[in-house]
Amino acid sequence: MKIIPFATSEASLKAALATAAKPFIRVAPYKIKKVGVVSTLLPGLATKVVEKTLRVTEARLAPAGASIVAERRVPHEQGALAKAIDEVLKAGVELVVVFGASAIADRRDVIPAAVEAVGGRIEHFGMPVDPGNLMLIGQARGQPILGAPGCARSPKENGFDWILMRLLAGLPVSREDVTGLGVGGLLMEIVTRPQPRAEPEPEKGRRIAAVVLAAGRSTAWAARTSSWPRSAAGRSFASRPSRRSLHAPAR
Repeated sequence: MKIIPFATSEASLKAALATAAKPFIRVAPYKIKKVGVVSTLLPGLATKVVEKTLRVTEARLAPAGASIVAERRVPHEQGALAKAIDEVLKAGVELVVVFGASAIADRRDVIPAAVEAVGGRIEHFGMPVDPGNLMLIGQARGQPILGAPGCARSPKENGFDWILMRLLAGLPVSREDVTGLGVGGLLMEIVTRPQPRAEPEPEKGRRIAAVVLAAGRSTAWAARTSSWPRSAAGRSFASRPSRRSLHAPAR
């Protein structure tokens, strides 16, 4: 039931007008322009994957007027990664994005350990957004550091975009901000987890000529029960099998 009031109390009206006088929406301009990217490497990770990741990241940064000004590729080891992060920070970047050759498993993994090794701290790990849940947010020397999830290598929208755009605008990202993204955080269908949200369109042009039901009485079964007693109407009890006979093995 929906009720549409045509009148309200003066006190309620004044309270609503007072609330409406405050700004509900603020548009924050992009501030960060210089981004550093560090890619860790493992055997089996092709160079073309790293190159594609850089192109995709450049395209993501372009609308904000930002660009990659420092880039490093190092083995997927804590010491090598910490050194690379230190180098790009000294190069004057305002944001560091780390693309790991292996997904971040926990706060003791290579990427978070490297962030702490350069004097940084981990703000938050994980995000209730799919794709994008294995993302790390940290900071070191006053600059934000993102441990990118694997989906950030793809140009398709994912949770990484939501955090990246906020940081590029110079806005802080708190734990509450991240956990709040769980509302509406499922961004796409995946093959391994079909969902009923999108109903498949019916196939066009298919014509059904007949429907065959394989639930009729078997003649072989009837032959086996031909010697059974019959009812007063002459009907064989085989036409009405008992519950036990329903489970008899088929021939």
